[in-house]
Amino acid sequence: MRKKLAKTDLRYWKERVFKPVYSAAPGVTAQAPNWAVEIQHRGRRHRWSLGTPNQAAAAAKAKELYIFLQANGWEMARAKYRPGPVGEQKNQDATVGEFLALLKAKADTKPKTLEGYARALRKIVADIAGIPSGGKGGDRNVHRRWRARVEAVKLSALSPEAVQEWKRGFIARAGDDPAKGRTARTSVNSFIRRAKSLFAPELLERLSGTIQLPNPLPFAGIKFEPRQNSFYRSGLDIQKLVSQAREELAPEQPQEFKVLLLAVMVGLRRREIDLLEWSAFRWEQNVIRIEPSRFFEAKREYSYGDVEVDQELMELFRTYQERSQGDFVIGSAVAPRPGATFEHYRCAKVFKSLITWLREKGVTGSKPLHALRKEFGSQINARYGLYSASRALRHGNIEVTAQVYVDKRLPAPIGLGHLLKDEPATGVRNAGTPREDMP
Repeated sequence: MRKKLAKTDLRYWKERVFKPVYSAAPGVTAQAPNWAVEIQHRGRRHRWSLGTPNQAAAAAKAKELYIFLQANGWEMARAKYRPGPVGEQKNQDATVGEFLALLKAKADTKPKTLEGYARALRKIVADIAGIPSGGKGGDRNVHRRWRARVEAVKLSALSPEAVQEWKRGFIARAGDDPAKGRTARTSVNSFIRRAKSLFAPELLERLSGTIQLPNPLPFAGIKFEPRQNSFYRSGLDIQKLVSQAREELAPEQPQEFKVLLLAVMVGLRRREIDLLEWSAFRWEQNVIRIEPSRFFEAKREYSYGDVEVDQELMELFRTYQERSQGDFVIGSAVAPRPGATFEHYRCAKVFKSLITWLREKGVTGSKPLHALRKEFGSQINARYGLYSASRALRHGNIEVTAQVYVDKRLPAPIGLGHLLKDEPATGVRNAGTPREDMP
């Protein structure tokens, strides 16, 4: 019995493409030169011309169309694969979904970045339109239905007045709790910043002649909330934490132990750890090199670079490398997905396990794993200064390091405390002479 082919198999589509037959004249039929396919999805069936007389190329395009349709729905599929002839009148009442589909089809922005912006826009649109999320639980069907409802909303409904009202309501829901209010202001800035990026001039230029954009644009005149102080304040006894990890994690949970060391002693980001390969280790130089690979690409160019590592740490990882059976430093049965438009981690289970352990050890906050990177920067700053910390963290500028990532460990008293003591007149020191205990 022949094995049934999956719809993700190119052979499946090669058997299903066809050349349509049409009536060329009364009693005369002819065959179209290009291949076509009929696809059914969610109760709708459409015939698509695949625009090529080559059967293999047509099958590949049919497969691509089907996968896109499954993930994005009919409206976005039609916008991408059937955008209409040149010179077609602009869509005067486009939906959010049509707008996003056109951006994905025409913009040069990385798909993952564009999808991050799109998620923020959908959140704002859903709140404005009163579309509930349907609850949590990871049900993909629930999410697809929610997304379809959100993307069916007209773009014209997203006026600056509606966005401003959404912003005020979002913050108001935090109530009188100052801590929740700070979190809400940080979140609302993040949503606005990402969603507003979809309406940047360089992106909208790509849509010229295809869609009628609202005037004014949705985020025109919308101001960000004042930046909330997110300065890192260390609460970690790092020596104690590493000692506990050696006793508890290293023997039984070596993957978690390696992640902890790479975060707190090398300062790597979660994604950098997730996709770190043994080839990044420069054993003779005591350096770990963060660079583009077949699986990894940094968000920003300045994130690439060499991180100097203690010799003892390199020796420990050398022993791990000798026992390793794969290319990745952190072992996982999950394969990387470099083309994913969502945040996919091959080591998600390892990260979750380590975060649970960190919380048990008193590492608080919403991002315990990222707190280790901040602690790394704080330790470098305390020993070698802010510039060295910024270089080790691979930041674009030193202001980011100073504002967020380091804890100022050295005291900075003004040096006038002696004026509060009873001292003989001849014993009063010159105000310009520093105290012995000042750095």
